[in-house]
Amino acid sequence: MKLLNLDFTRIAHDTFKIKGSSVIYTDPFKVTNRDEADIVLLSHEHFDHLSLDDLNKVVFPGTTIVASPLCKDGLRGLQVKQTRFLDPGGKITVGKVEIEAVPAYNVNKFREPGQPFHPKAGKGLGFIFTMDGTRVYYAGDTDFIPEMDKIACDIALLPVSGTYVMTVEEAVDAALAIHPRIAVPMHYGAIVGSEADAHKFKGLVKHCVVEII
Repeated sequence: MKLLNLDFTRIAHDTFKIKGSSVIYTDPFKVTNRDEADIVLLSHEHFDHLSLDDLNKVVFPGTTIVASPLCKDGLRGLQVKQTRFLDPGGKITVGKVEIEAVPAYNVNKFREPGQPFHPKAGKGLGFIFTMDGTRVYYAGDTDFIPEMDKIACDIALLPVSGTYVMTVEEAVDAALAIHPRIAVPMHYGAIVGSEADAHKFKGLVKHCVVEII
């Protein structure tokens, strides 16, 4: 789907292929076709975000991986052009693509009391990248967090399924805080959540365009 001047394909879960002057993949998972990604963004180390089987379908010797430090062990031995690990707030430019790492964590989703699925101290990431003049926010696995008030983007890719990430209602609040031109729901249809969550999100968001990919 063409969004502004970039082509977006949602493959599954949180996996998008975003094509402009470069080809970017986010958290490759359930990839069915061999491809060549110029850039792969990895938000954290969980199996549905860092999958070597899926990475090997999209990387080639020219790929740059930009990842959370949580991914270091899982990426050992992978043959790519370069792998860069960023803390929240870190920045890198790959070719003409500017990438900033931003926090992604839970505030009210816990595996047991006091232990969030995605703790802030763990340095899980979302990413803001600018390609061909379009600024995209890929939220990663996160709740609605205070840092979102400072995020400015044209397109926001937001989780909506609850359980491990924002609920639909929390994602609506996040979209209101970020105020993108276009919001795209994700994190449904593979582990938790369904297309009904995506359509509910679209029905509740009134202040920007919502595209279900």
